[in-house]
Amino acid sequence: MTDFVNLTIDGKPVSAAKGTTVLEAARQAGVNIPTLCYLKGINEIGACRMCVVDVGARSLQAACVYPVAEGLKVVTNSAKVRDSRRTTLELILSNHENKCFTCSRSDNCELQKLANDHNIKEIRYAGEMLEFPIDRSSLSVVRDPRKCVLCRRCVSVCKNIQTVSAIETNERGFKTIVTSPFNMPLNETPCVNCGQCINVCPVGALRERDDTDDVWDALNRPDLHVVVQTAPAVRVAIGEEFGLPIGSRVTGKMVAALKALGFAKVFDTDTTADLTIMEEGTELVDRIKNGGKLPLITSCSPGWVKFCEHNYPEFLENLSTCKSPQNMFGAVLKSYYAKKHGIDPTKVFVVSVMPCTAKKFEAKRPELSVDGLPDIDVVITTRELADMIREAGLDFKNLEDAQYDNPLGQGTGAGVIFGATGGVLEAVLRSASYLITGKDDETTDVSIVRGVDEIKEAEVTVAGVTLRAAIAHGLGNARILLDRIKAGEASYDVIEIMACPGGCVNGGGQPIVSASVRNHIDIRVERAKALYEEDTELHIRKSHKNPIIKMMYDEFFDVPGSHHSHKYLHTHYQPRDNYPENV
Repeated sequence: MTDFVNLTIDGKPVSAAKGTTVLEAARQAGVNIPTLCYLKGINEIGACRMCVVDVGARSLQAACVYPVAEGLKVVTNSAKVRDSRRTTLELILSNHENKCFTCSRSDNCELQKLANDHNIKEIRYAGEMLEFPIDRSSLSVVRDPRKCVLCRRCVSVCKNIQTVSAIETNERGFKTIVTSPFNMPLNETPCVNCGQCINVCPVGALRERDDTDDVWDALNRPDLHVVVQTAPAVRVAIGEEFGLPIGSRVTGKMVAALKALGFAKVFDTDTTADLTIMEEGTELVDRIKNGGKLPLITSCSPGWVKFCEHNYPEFLENLSTCKSPQNMFGAVLKSYYAKKHGIDPTKVFVVSVMPCTAKKFEAKRPELSVDGLPDIDVVITTRELADMIREAGLDFKNLEDAQYDNPLGQGTGAGVIFGATGGVLEAVLRSASYLITGKDDETTDVSIVRGVDEIKEAEVTVAGVTLRAAIAHGLGNARILLDRIKAGEASYDVIEIMACPGGCVNGGGQPIVSASVRNHIDIRVERAKALYEEDTELHIRKSHKNPIIKMMYDEFFDVPGSHHSHKYLHTHYQPRDNYPENV
């Protein structure tokens, strides 16, 4: 039974569970206390001092770490408190590069909002304005320490949630800086490019590498056939960039916008998500029947794959040899599609719109090319696509819905749910009977693998074969799961791992959601809910029933797992003993 204590906040009686912080108790009572470094479940360290309150002690206390107590009297809005917060803000701003107009977070900056909310009109202090170089070494993530406010959210998510520890605080006092170990360039660290640091940064100190100019240049070249594919998670997030609620499905408007930008064809990555199920499912069945390496572990998430290469090379043989849906699509476009339409493969320019910053790194891997042609030419994130739409002057919310182009614009419900944690495994299970026996059943309800529990387990019997499965999302959870397997504490046939907590819906390239929203709404759940809604509305919900997939095998790839499919749709990985991204 939970014990409660009674306290007052600004004279208002409040009852809160013992152990609750003053910040949480205030929010439950409808009292707003400003924060900057605080991010629920990720960073609760009281570093920034923006949330200070008066509890009758000698000094003001940080509400995010101060526990409630019986009879405690809290004042959140006195002159003393307001002056302290304003002073803190001005000190932060005195050493912050105030180039707001050209910042990637302009109009979506938590520091900017705090300054507005606290009526900061001028800064009383002249900071030293330490100069730090911008780190552009990574293929995915740009670090700009000049904008950093030392909130340590990025450090916490990288170290505690993802267990990568590619960045940390160095130096002391005024010279403190968030950087990589020994100030190495980011590409010389074990960074996996997941971009979760970007998602939690309250300012513009972290951002994805901007590749939109390369896309504009390609679109302006008449000699190129420029096509674009969009990942499933993009359609349930990009609307947020234009003021729509979290989890709004805007597939038709997104496709219309891409066509208006000038792409020759707009395709759906869901198509090759279905292709991935056919190849990966066939690989799983083959390993089970012929004594292959188990558990088979999915390879759709490039952040997870790189994490495995760095930290668990002994599991590389367990990784599926299948390329991710993104790269399968590129390989299909530069082979089957180019041949079918009589286009020179060297003139097919493939752009991917992904929720994931790690996809930028993945696209540059030499292992992901065929006959000297890279599968993917440029990757842009959901945020970058929104920037292009704004730059083109398109009124996104009022665009008329458009349809994906055929033949590669037809996916199934199984492909759609790839964007949520558990989606890949659920898609495999929907087609498991067909993959094992060659005969379909009516199974579509395998939702036991859904949800955002940190590690999920399931045991499913299909056509007399029992599959022991596990799902982990977030690399810290992946580490826990793999360590259990290494210790002999768990055994599985198939494992799905996504680098980002919640899966692709919470990828490092998705729209930034401020802490004031993230502390109350689980964006992973809301965006995933929209994917599952689209899945239920689709006529075809199993990958093996996709007529486009059948046509591709009949006309080009022969059968799943064939020599021809291996040439184009499969790859390999290797240990990364050295850290540089020598892709």
